Formats: sequence, C-alpha cells, structure tokens
Amino acid sequence: MRPWALTALRAPWPVVLVILSDRTLRERLAAGSIRIEPFDESAVQPASIDLRLSDAFRVFTRHKYSHVDLAIEQPGLTELVMVAAGASFALHPGEFTLASTLERVAVPDDLVGRLEGKSSLGRVGLIIHSTAGYVDPGFEGQITLELSNVATVPIMLYPGMRIAQISFLTMTTPAERPYASPGLQSKYQGQTGPTESRLRVDRGEHV
Repeated sequence: MRPWALTALRAPWPVVLVILSDRTLRERLAAGSIRIEPFDESAVQPASIDLRLSDAFRVFTRHKYSHVDLAIEQPGLTELVMVAAGASFALHPGEFTLASTLERVAVPDDLVGRLEGKSSLGRVGLIIHSTAGYVDPGFEGQITLELSNVATVPIMLYPGMRIAQISFLTMTTPAERPYASPGLQSKYQGQTGPTESRLRVDRGEHV
C-alpha cells in the first residue's frame, strides 16, 4: 500500500463499527436504553430484533391527482386501509404501499438503527423499504415501511407477521443533536401508523 494511502486511513479517534449482539440487545432493553413496545422476547435474533406488521396500510389514490408534487399540499393523496383481525392485505405485482411496524421503537442518542427485510420475504419478492432503512439516534415512534412487490404474483400480508428486523450500531460519541432536536426540522418524531411524506420543497430548490 502506498504511504499516502496509509495516511488517509489514520483518524484522530478510534473508528470501530460495532453491531450489538443478542446479549447486548437484551441488556440494553432491560436497562430501558432501547425501547421496543410491545416487546416479544422471542423476537431477539443473534444481531437484530424482529418487528411485526401492523394492521394499517396507506395506498395511493389514482383518481384525485395525476402525479405527486412535493411542492404543494395534496390532501387525499393516500387513503388509510385497516385490515380486520384474521384478514390479509394483497400487495399486487408492481404495487407500492406504506405500512407500519406494530412496535414502537425508541433509539438512544448513542446508537443508530438499521432496518432490513427478512430473508424469507425477500425470496418471494417483498421489499420492505425503498430508501428509509436508517433510524436516527433519538427517534421514537412506529416505523413506516415502504412495501413493494417485485414478484409476478400478489403477496398476501397478514397483520402481526414478522415483516422486518432492526439492528443497532454504536456511534463514536452520542449525538450532540439527536433526532427532533430544535433546528433539525425532524418530521416524523412520535409517528403512529403509516405516515405520508411530509417533505415540501421550493420549486427552485434542488433536491
């Protein structure tokens, strides 16, 4: 390796990527550092915690708007669909819908949450998030899922099924301004159920 490359790797602080193990997850949960409610002990995996699907979905309406415009308010862009106990929600090929975890999750200031899908669900073509797999330190609420079906047949989704898993990574220091701190314009603190985008852009702004 060239000398300049070695220099580029040096940092004034120890850079160590640590994913919490099942043992540490249980310790943090018991101490109240990480909060997941309701919590099922059997959901703890070797390096993550399984999360379940709630009974609420938000589907995009096709009769009211011709397109999504983030520069304006669009009331009724989505409609809430509640699935009855014992029933299922059919996600058809190529469709996209917002859903939510059953559990509320609270992330401490010194950790970052990473939301990922379940391997078995990925093998049938279910994608559980488009881009929002990152859960900020300080976040609290149910996690909105961005569900897509990339298979060629409908996928039946059942409230209460294990839909995702969350792992936690340590940071170099606790965040100075955790999620929802004044000035951050955090939009989703305390969210309940599948939550629509709250982003609004200026027409001259580059996103």
